[in-house]
Amino acid sequence: MKKFFQQYYTNLFLTDRLFTVLGFCIVLFLLKFFFAWLGDIPEIATGAVAVLFFMDLFILYRGNWIEAKRFTAKRLSNGDENPIQIEITNHYGFGVNVRVIDEIPFQFQIRDKDFKLHLKPAEIKSIHYNLRPTKRGEYDFGFIRTYVSSPLGLISRRYNFDGAKVLPVYPSFINLGQYELMAVSRYLTEFGIKKIRKVGQSSEFDQIKNYVGGDDIRTINWKATARKGGLMVNTYTDEKSQNIYCIIDKSRVMRMPFEGLSLLDYAINASVALAKVAMLKEDKAGLITLSETIGSIIPADRKASQLGNIMNVLYKEKTRYLESNLEALYATVRSVVKQRGLLVFFTNFESLSALQRQLPYLKRIAKYHLLLVVFFENTELKDLSTDPAKDVEGIYHKTIAEKFIYEKKLMVKELNTHGILAILTPPQKLTVNVINQYLALKAQQRI
Repeated sequence: MKKFFQQYYTNLFLTDRLFTVLGFCIVLFLLKFFFAWLGDIPEIATGAVAVLFFMDLFILYRGNWIEAKRFTAKRLSNGDENPIQIEITNHYGFGVNVRVIDEIPFQFQIRDKDFKLHLKPAEIKSIHYNLRPTKRGEYDFGFIRTYVSSPLGLISRRYNFDGAKVLPVYPSFINLGQYELMAVSRYLTEFGIKKIRKVGQSSEFDQIKNYVGGDDIRTINWKATARKGGLMVNTYTDEKSQNIYCIIDKSRVMRMPFEGLSLLDYAINASVALAKVAMLKEDKAGLITLSETIGSIIPADRKASQLGNIMNVLYKEKTRYLESNLEALYATVRSVVKQRGLLVFFTNFESLSALQRQLPYLKRIAKYHLLLVVFFENTELKDLSTDPAKDVEGIYHKTIAEKFIYEKKLMVKELNTHGILAILTPPQKLTVNVINQYLALKAQQRI
């Protein structure tokens, strides 16, 4: 009985067409009081509607059905347009009108994913739309609610498909292909970037060979010499793989949103893209996150699973409310990063005094590694400074905005004075600017 109730009652819906014809029947009954010549017409019309109703009920429930499937990627890309496809198949022996409501995750706050289409017998149609998440984490999809009505259109039958489905939203990965092109491009060399001595260059073992005049005697392999009965030496090649660490600040300064994404999300997306490009350039990519304490640490590597490991860690990271602890970062860098490499520190400074509080620790880190500090322009202040002022209050706001913009430029100069590289960038251009800076340093052989 319960199954019958769920199948035939809870999924049965009356349509506007049914209420329209019933309203017409009621009007006929009212008119019969004034026009006797109508006779039995109201009763006949009502009976015809009842017959059509049960006929519609019979043909919708006699064993045929509609099928719907949702096709998505195994994970969604944060900040990107992710394609969603719903495929509808008509197994009825006649054409039907279908209304499809997809229950998308509540994070999108979208309630208008409502599609209407007509399907011929045995016809298959697809619905396509895009979703752009702005937060990382897990997103719950609900049912595909499908309402089917026959050509009579007096009732509609509801079908529920797919059920609950959870998809993780990872840092942006859809557009990684365009950054791979940057990694193999020779665009930077066309500007004659000067090559300089490689700092912190090391070597790795290549092979053992017979000693010839001019070989460095310090490379003699005495065990191989004893076995062969002649001098044998080790040969080495310059080690191509350098350590590239992305250090992501998760403190309160990274909560500020721009175009729906927080600064932390922009930094995470840029870190994933930089790690991908670095491994294509035969470097090792690693990760450190911090706030008031050190968070996740992934030692630098270039194995095939490294990028996946980085994304698995980053998609769960959230901003914290306390100030970042750069003293703990310095201690961690000294203990984890043994070989000199490039450290890309994603953070934000809103005032020169905030930078000066952290500067001693940044200077210590820069003594042992090539440090690149990346922080953000406030694009809203930049727009405010360029808009013409219309009154005294507008002049005041514009002056304050120009002051903050100038102070940001002073921060870059202050960092450069102490031998620390710096990038001041709009959030939207972060990934491209960071990768370009990395490629420039690579071309200059500074890493």
